Amino acid sequence: MTQQAFRCLASPAAVTAPDAADLARLAARLALRALHDELSLYPKPGLVSPRDAGSHEDMDAGTFLRSLFALRHYYARIAAAGWHDADFPVLRDLGIAAETRMLRATGGVNTHRGAIFALGLLAAAGASLWRRGVPPDDAAWRAEVPRRWGRGLRLAGAAAGTPSHGMQVAMRYRASGARGEALAGFPAVFDLALPALRQARSGGADWQATRLHAFFTLLAEVEDTNLLYRGGQAGLEWMRGEARAFLADGSVFSPGWFARAQAVHRQACARRLSPGGSADMLAAACFVFGWQAHMEAA
Repeated sequence: MTQQAFRCLASPAAVTAPDAADLARLAARLALRALHDELSLYPKPGLVSPRDAGSHEDMDAGTFLRSLFALRHYYARIAAAGWHDADFPVLRDLGIAAETRMLRATGGVNTHRGAIFALGLLAAAGASLWRRGVPPDDAAWRAEVPRRWGRGLRLAGAAAGTPSHGMQVAMRYRASGARGEALAGFPAVFDLALPALRQARSGGADWQATRLHAFFTLLAEVEDTNLLYRGGQAGLEWMRGEARAFLADGSVFSPGWFARAQAVHRQACARRLSPGGSADMLAAACFVFGWQAHMEAA
């Protein structure tokens, strides 16, 4: 990437290098757009969308929108922290405060805890790269979180008190969980979802089909602790099998893909399965995809 591209990233008309405030605004805008892209996608097996509440009785699309509004400043703040080379405790405290605002807005319902963690770290990492003049390609971005905050993530995990549902499931089934995903450089984002987004886009798919192809790619491989919590190993393997069959049948590139995806969604709802971890990774991939596309267009 050229230096001119960096100077223009904040807006096509920019003539000076963006400062922390420019970067923070951009990161927040892209993060909220990515979370809305995940919410608005239908059919996502078992998950909330504007069409229905999926497998959930305690939340709907309105709950998610209230949560999104409550998080509107968080991604700007954590991106600014990344720009200023903040240590992990600063990022952790910003995430805790964001979670508190989310729960207040939703009446105690966890809509975006995983996205607060994943997109927050990725926003901080993107800002850190940008400040140092490092083009945020896949290799640099995936290395930044473990390079910069890996030690803090490990220490936080060791010092954690009562484990969350996700942590309990990760320990029971020896799954990596959200922290393990971050320490590994978000392989679900950079090895699965992002290549799938690019493949579908280059194949001529519209944005709905592109996101759905990426989501089923995640479902086929990710060890989703939300699925393990609700359905155990059998639920995880069922979802993986359905996703792999969908992809093998041509994914969104073959006729009837919408009806086939909708059938999987209805079956997931009947089984009360909800792959929330995969949804978080889809939103994270949309965030990185949007950031990189913005850069290329500048």
